[in-house]
Amino acid sequence: MAPLGTRMAMALLARLDPERAHGLALAALRFGLAGRERTLDDPILATEAFGLRFANPIGLAAGFDKDAVAVLPLMRLGFGFVEAGGVTPLPQPGNPRPRLFRLAEDRAAINRMGMNGRGIDAFVARLKALGTRPSIFGVNIAINKAGADPVRDYPALVAAVAPYADYVALNVSSPNTPGLRDLQGEAPLAAILGAIAANVEKHPPLLVKIAPDLADEALQRLIETAIAGRAAGLIVGNTTTTRPVGLRSARAGEAGGLSGTPLFALSTTVLARAYRLAGRRLTLVGSGGVSSGAEALAKIRAGASLVQLYTAFAYEGPALVPRIKAELAAALRAGGFASVQAAVGIASV
Repeated sequence: MAPLGTRMAMALLARLDPERAHGLALAALRFGLAGRERTLDDPILATEAFGLRFANPIGLAAGFDKDAVAVLPLMRLGFGFVEAGGVTPLPQPGNPRPRLFRLAEDRAAINRMGMNGRGIDAFVARLKALGTRPSIFGVNIAINKAGADPVRDYPALVAAVAPYADYVALNVSSPNTPGLRDLQGEAPLAAILGAIAANVEKHPPLLVKIAPDLADEALQRLIETAIAGRAAGLIVGNTTTTRPVGLRSARAGEAGGLSGTPLFALSTTVLARAYRLAGRRLTLVGSGGVSSGAEALAKIRAGASLVQLYTAFAYEGPALVPRIKAELAAALRAGGFASVQAAVGIASV
């Protein structure tokens, strides 16, 4: 159980406007008020993916720390990896407020943030000051709403963060930047990956973050394009523009991307489909609706080598990380698996 002070802080944040609460949470992290996880990870959780060694497969998804202001404090909470961003070439304010909505009855959120952030120059300045990192670090990159040239911008962003990132995720799937999801198409994605190969001599592994709303044929074309373009893997997936039946919150009709518990089934189905299409040719990261060790294992069994959290972390705070790791370790042993890697894709073959 989380310390009393942490539980009280989370209860207070839950009563505030979601975006203000998020800003206060980041400030608390920056000032070291969220504590740190001091227990060593269970050895059964150690795993490898795209040439990197992870102490555990549980990561923080992009969007929580868009400007890389709290990378080290987040890592100290026990995540196996932390992904900052999405960062764009130029600063931009994002969409008008309100743009983030808490759907508490559904353990979900809807956002239409619009890639607000301070831009790549300020982002890189903070990365330079990080020093030694206790876990794997990824950077999520995207394009500006206005004046974007994807074939120019993605290679420039990769080059800018390459000295500091262990992997780079190409965000081509946010529903809140007009035209961004079109970049999942075969020709645009091939052009972006080709431009990176031609213009960035040395870079970390590239992952492509995709939407959970892709039709089967589009997913198959995207996978073959990613493989041909030498991407290392996919993050499956971003928020959804669909609204599953049964949402109870009065905010369910807000425009934007839905995340949290209602996204779990859809994103896991697409993950399993991607694993069947790609096999071991791509490493998959499962994201969407995970809030327990059992759900993390379901993602792994569907084909994920790694699992990302976001909305559940926003609801539960730092206590979620050690809990989900302990539950996953127990679930792996209960399932007869000697390691994370032994369970990858077992339910999709």
